[in-house]
Parts: sequence; structure tokens; C-alpha cells
Amino acid sequence: MGPLHITPLIDQTLLRAEATVAAIDQLCAYSLRYGFAAVCVNPCYVSRCAERLAGSSLALATVIGFPLGACTSPTKKLAIEQALADGATELDIVMNIGMLKSGYVKEVGSELQMLCSVASDGGGTTKIIVETPLLTLEETIMACELVIGASADYVKTSTGLEGRIATLPAVRLLKSVVGSSIGIKAAGGIRTLDDARSFITAGATRIGTSAGVSIADEEATATFAGVS
Repeated sequence: MGPLHITPLIDQTLLRAEATVAAIDQLCAYSLRYGFAAVCVNPCYVSRCAERLAGSSLALATVIGFPLGACTSPTKKLAIEQALADGATELDIVMNIGMLKSGYVKEVGSELQMLCSVASDGGGTTKIIVETPLLTLEETIMACELVIGASADYVKTSTGLEGRIATLPAVRLLKSVVGSSIGIKAAGGIRTLDDARSFITAGATRIGTSAGVSIADEEATATFAGVS
């Protein structure tokens, strides 16, 4: 059996504040060409991307409560409803990290359950960002349990902002808690084909990266050269 094909597992992402409309259009064009799993953009670009991806099999993801997770529950709920109305099919939702670390576990869990229910009712796939670089071992396990309890589709390692990147130990920890019950998205700092393969081997089922094009090119070159 040959190596797992990585390109279809990539969420090609552009969330930078300085991202231009032209860059978003290019993101869609490249994603259609390469056949990634999804395009991931900020909410203001969802309707534009939906038009450009219409008729394709690519998922359209956006972020909710990004990057801090500190929006109020009604605000996150409204953002999900608006994103779905604009054409999003996947929602990367930031858990309220500060509340979790403050011990408001029940409240965080209730919010996640409500948000995942709203997304599910609208046909959306949910990925909960738990920001593993900011959590202790015990908090990470607790966060995973809340994500499972909310019937989310994925747990996601991190936002990738301010150096908060995915690590292999974090993905292995998530995998040890969630098993195969939900997917795992590794995001932040994944720049090469070897990086992506390592995270998939560790248990990730999706890769979030802004380097999807170079990873896909690297994979295509390796395949052409017969390198596994």
C-alpha cells in the first residue's frame, strides 16, 4: 500500500487580517485546481467564496468566535446562522478558553452543545478549536470530553495565531481521548508534506494550513518521482 494521499485532507486556509479580496479569489481558484477538502476563510468572505466554489465538491469553512472564543453565546449563534445562510458548510468554532480555565466547565459545555445543535440543524459540520497550547493536560482532556458531549464532528488543535501551533504530542493526546469517535484537525505551523504526514500518522484526519498549495505541489512531485 502506498502513502496516504494528503492533498484531499487539507483545509486550505486564509485568515490573515490583511488578506485582500484578490487573495481570497486566488485561494478559491487554487483550491478548485488542487482538490483540497475545504477552503477556510473569515465570515465576511463566505458568500463570495460560495459563488466561486458553486458546483464543486469542496467544503466551505469559516471561523466562529475567532480567535479568542470570547464572544457571547448569542453572538456565536448568530454568526453560525449567518455563515450557513451565506453558504458555509463547515464551522470552526473557538471554545471559550478563559471560561474553561476558570472552571466554568458546565457553562462551556452547554454553549458548545447549543452551537453544535444550531450548526447541525443547518446542515453544518462542526470543528471545535480547543487551543491546546494554552491548556494543561487535564484541561485538554476535559475540553475533548466537552467536544464529544456536544456531538461535534471534529476537535481542532489550535488557531495557529501568536505562535499557538499544532504539535504531535497534542494530536496524540487528542487521539487518545476521542479515539475514532470524531475527527481531529491539526492546524498551525504545518508547512511541509513531511509535517502533514507526521500529523496524519499521529491521528489527525484533517490538516489546516495556508501552505496547502506548496504541500500539494510537493506531494505531486514526490508521486511523479516515485518517492513515498
